[in-house]
Amino acid sequence: MTEELISQEKFEELTKELDELRTTRRREVAEQLEYARSLGDLSENAEYQEAREMQAAVEERIGKLESILKSAKIVKNSKSDTVGMGSTVTVQKLGADDKHTYIIVGAEEADMLSGKISYHSPLGNALMGKKKGDEFSFHTPKGNQKYKILKVE
Repeated sequence: MTEELISQEKFEELTKELDELRTTRRREVAEQLEYARSLGDLSENAEYQEAREMQAAVEERIGKLESILKSAKIVKNSKSDTVGMGSTVTVQKLGADDKHTYIIVGAEEADMLSGKISYHSPLGNALMGKKKGDEFSFHTPKGNQKYKILKVE
């Protein structure tokens, strides 16, 4: 099992979600199953099938969260001139005018719409360990992309 880098905030959020699923959500699903059983014939009981599917989804999420939290390594955002977890990086594609700013986060926190990219992603991985002024390239389905780092915070 490989360790997963994660921020303290995300660790707490996932721990809270896991607790909620183990207590409240499991109980709600059990109540739905009990009600559906009381309706009679289980072979043609849509409520029962739906409750079973919901139970499976809840248990799957619990398993995933337990796995993530077990392998999590909490990283603190530290100010550095080298790109790492928590760094805010402004990059520019070579030959282009537009600039993009990203925050390097763990896989569970990634959200492209808010500018958060995983250090596992091709761009995030290529940025790790680089400094302001560095030029780098990485492979995408559209071919090699070349960028320059304008700012690291």
